[in-house]
Amino acid sequence: MGALGLWLVLLIVFTGVFADLVAPYDPIAQDLKGRLADPSWQHWLGTDQLGRDTLSRVIKGTQIALGVAVSTTFVSMLLGLLLGLVAGYGPRWLDNSLMLLFDTVYSFPSIMLALAIVTVIGPSLGTVLLVIVIGTVPAYARLVRTSTLAVKEQEFIAAERAMGARPPRVLFRHILPNVIGPLLIIGSMDVPVVVTVEAGLSFLGLGVRAPAPSWGRILNEGYAFIRNSPWMVIAAGLPLAITTLGFTFLGEALRDAFDPKLRRRF
Repeated sequence: MGALGLWLVLLIVFTGVFADLVAPYDPIAQDLKGRLADPSWQHWLGTDQLGRDTLSRVIKGTQIALGVAVSTTFVSMLLGLLLGLVAGYGPRWLDNSLMLLFDTVYSFPSIMLALAIVTVIGPSLGTVLLVIVIGTVPAYARLVRTSTLAVKEQEFIAAERAMGARPPRVLFRHILPNVIGPLLIIGSMDVPVVVTVEAGLSFLGLGVRAPAPSWGRILNEGYAFIRNSPWMVIAAGLPLAITTLGFTFLGEALRDAFDPKLRRRF
């Protein structure tokens, strides 16, 4: 399953990176005479209501989804790592303050938080990035904090302190290598969640603006014609399923590889 997940992830990454070369047509070029065409040798997944090639739009949408997922996951993991290390290793009052902040943000329903931010700032790709980062940082920070609290009580950390090591050295030389593994595993499994959030906001008209071919926007446009031309919905839903399966299988395999107890069991 891990190998299958890796191949699916590589397929998504390759499609996203080389989308401009792989797409057979311009994803925003209109051909009103050929609107809502069925799949054919010329258009493998048909065309939409404006005559745009659906396959080209799905391929270009992979680039948007991958860019959003990678950038937001990296920023969220970096912020969560730093805040979690500070909360777990810092003084008690700082830990309590950060935990109060994490719990406050985490307690908001993600959709309500997204709607509130979009209402204030306005729908755009930047707003989607901000919504995802704000919603995911607390989870990463709480995970790193818990791991830091467990590691800092180990004997080798006490020995390092006794030798006069400063907190930055203890954090980044000794604690960080012990907490980064679970963070990477959770991050890889959260990529499809981020992709789904972006697609959901775009489906509601609160994410990527037209004519950008986001998977969520393709689903939104295809929903109105689903009875006569269901190909747009199928074409946009399939890569969402592939992305979810690929990153989930890969994350499960990474968890089994990094967890010593599971490795001994197998």
